Amino acid sequence: MSARELHLNVNLLGGLGAHPGAWRHPGADALSFAGVDRYVEFARIAERGLLDAVFLADSPGLVQDVSVQPPYNGIEPPLILTAIARETERIGLIGTASTTYNEPYNVARRFMALDLISHGRAAWNAVTTYNSSSARNFGGVEPTREQRYRRGNEFVDVVLALWRSWDPDAVVDDTAAGRFADPEKVRPVKHEGEIFSVHGALTLPPSEQGHPVILQAGGGEEGRELAARVADAVFCADVDPESAKAAAADLRSRMPRHGRDPGSVRILPGLETTIAGTEREAIERRDRLNDLADRKAVLQGLGMKLRVDPALLELDRPVPAGLLPPPRPGAHRAVALARGGLTVRDILRRVGLGHLTVVGTPERVADVIQSWFESGAADGFNVMPDVLADGLPAFVDHVVPILRRRGLFRTDYRGTTLREHYGLPVPR
Repeated sequence: MSARELHLNVNLLGGLGAHPGAWRHPGADALSFAGVDRYVEFARIAERGLLDAVFLADSPGLVQDVSVQPPYNGIEPPLILTAIARETERIGLIGTASTTYNEPYNVARRFMALDLISHGRAAWNAVTTYNSSSARNFGGVEPTREQRYRRGNEFVDVVLALWRSWDPDAVVDDTAAGRFADPEKVRPVKHEGEIFSVHGALTLPPSEQGHPVILQAGGGEEGRELAARVADAVFCADVDPESAKAAAADLRSRMPRHGRDPGSVRILPGLETTIAGTEREAIERRDRLNDLADRKAVLQGLGMKLRVDPALLELDRPVPAGLLPPPRPGAHRAVALARGGLTVRDILRRVGLGHLTVVGTPERVADVIQSWFESGAADGFNVMPDVLADGLPAFVDHVVPILRRRGLFRTDYRGTTLREHYGLPVPR
């Protein structure tokens, strides 16, 4: 094994996959977002591959156009992850919950319960939600970015205080003496802040890993500062290794100011995969999925990445050079592809939801993972198969063995908790 350890999560978007055409692919179940069975099935496959965790995104509003695509955010993540916890043994369980449209006590209790049910495998992906569909469900007023992060920072502080309101040895469990817990070691948080007033202790003691791991998925100055302060892992969307290395260095440079070791965070970009036996077969698979997706939605997504009016994009023509924005650091990979003269169709073969996208053989996928990992651009990836039904088994059965042969990925779990998978200490 490498001195560093490669970490791999799988993003179970809607129980379908990352590609917007996944729901129409053979073997997919368009109603999987409204049940737990497919999620459990995919979690078992991921555990077979010894992946670190399954990951569930979420937003408290209907953000998809359901006339052309099922939602990815049906049942709340902790409920799905509880079902997975009962049917698996080792794999980590990462769920998203918004700091904008929740209360700290509810999130703290919900995720600590999941952590206890799973014996220390839970993680909370803390996000500051920004979309109008969610805002309409909570009063209709969209907060500013500054308001979202001010609330988000205090929200996380309250959750952490609640998780730490029981000392690890608070439970005495002395049935003979009739003494269950030491009241001196169960402390109300007594939080009076700008936004929240929370005075009680949590209803639950610590888990085997202390408390859930914290992930953070926001970008920009505010997101990096929040991650530097509290995150154990970061889910990011870098698509270029050099910009990814710069972002990772920036994040880690902030951590000592918060009394944290820069080596104590795991940086995990999203990685969309389309895998087949040959490059040509992978491209053909991607083309079929693009044809199954709603054309208008696909072009709108590409238009946003290019900062070009989607009505001006034609599939089999290059993007007119005069429409493209001037070169700038951190621009989406689609812009570079467009500047290279590729047709819109060819660009769509190579880019996905906004994350790094690899279309090719298992060896090609393993090469990209290895290159990013060994260069320090990433500690691993949140893998996003185009279609979970066959794309996840392809990754587990064909990419993971290559990574193992190269000495990059584990041959067994190091322990039973998510902190052990990530090589993180139990919090004090």
